[in-house]
Amino acid sequence: MILEIKVPSPGESVTEVQIARWLKKDGEYVQKDEEVCEIDSDKATLTVNADQAGQIKTLAKEGETIKVGSIIAKIDTDAKAPATAVKPAENNGKAKEEKPAAKPVAAEAAKPAQQATTYASGTPSPAAKKMMAESGIATVNGTGKGGRVTKSDVMNAMSKGFSVEDSSPFQGDRTEDKQKMSALRKKLSQRLVAVKNETAMLTTFNEVDMSAILALREKYGKKFEEKYGVRLGFMSFFTKAVTEALAAFPAVNAMIDGEEIIYHNYADVGVAVSAPKGLVVPVLRNAEMMSLAQIEAKIKELAVKARDNKLSLEEMIGGTFTITNGGVFGSLMSTPIINPPQSAILGMHNVVERPVAVKGKVEIHPMMYIALSYDHRIIDGRESVSFLVKVKQGIEDPTRLLFGSKDPNEVLLGL
Repeated sequence: MILEIKVPSPGESVTEVQIARWLKKDGEYVQKDEEVCEIDSDKATLTVNADQAGQIKTLAKEGETIKVGSIIAKIDTDAKAPATAVKPAENNGKAKEEKPAAKPVAAEAAKPAQQATTYASGTPSPAAKKMMAESGIATVNGTGKGGRVTKSDVMNAMSKGFSVEDSSPFQGDRTEDKQKMSALRKKLSQRLVAVKNETAMLTTFNEVDMSAILALREKYGKKFEEKYGVRLGFMSFFTKAVTEALAAFPAVNAMIDGEEIIYHNYADVGVAVSAPKGLVVPVLRNAEMMSLAQIEAKIKELAVKARDNKLSLEEMIGGTFTITNGGVFGSLMSTPIINPPQSAILGMHNVVERPVAVKGKVEIHPMMYIALSYDHRIIDGRESVSFLVKVKQGIEDPTRLLFGSKDPNEVLLGL
């Protein structure tokens, strides 16, 4: 029996997709529900699974643009599985060990010698020497007694991944590599240009003293991770501070719809995440109702999905405000671009120890620049600056996050 694999619809208004890559080769035997290919739309990257086990015949090429509903492959369910194919149900997680096939000597000799990692070296232990030979590392910096190279030294050197071969991608030639722009990248470029052309975008800056947050993480980080299974990061504090500031300045959480302004009575905060296909922005629904632990857990879940290209379209639409953290890449300051149709975006940056004036004295504090890009058509300068100050207050005094960004002493006094 021949089964057809058709392009599924990634979502409303999507009429065509691009074959990103085939996960199974033409003629290969596939199992039921096994992923066979990835498709790119202008909104998300999705995977296509096999409905039944059998031999696959691919009908579309990688990079080809295909209409939704079109046939991209066929599966011959009558084809017999090769002897080497092990069904997941029969395997039960106990795959038999197979001896690696002996490699032809001629083929080995034809391969260029692997470039070695360059480190100062001592005498390697027998185990370290074996690992170095297998991985092609010639010398490793030894930390053992008398400079002896231990097994852990080799593992550390391998984890760094630096080699002469990888140090520079340029080889002195003048060749070029032309690749077709993915549907997701194409749509992203169109949206970014539209933002610059169709909004009155401005950016305002401030700086935040991260001492209080770092002290909290130092004191309670381990206990927090033991209880909730996630690390206590900066993003949860900034998300809570943002939701409090959005409640105080609703225009920052609004968007323009024709000649009307839509004000949202909730905060769906998008968190920009770097994925293999490009930048994606999954959304934390009703972030104003979430605890720090819930925010961290959800961000971790969405980040893993983004890394594996598993994010659904529903998880990336409908945000009312976005936070992006360029600090994880070392950015000191930037002007983030608005994620339409939203009206504002907060940019976090790298934490750097800098001298600051505190009560007439110069002290060294961990500081972060923060930036708010906003659409001046809907958000006034006073609102944008006040919003950023509100976020700053929530971060520098985290107890405010428990009392709606108010000073706890004012709450106590009923002020």
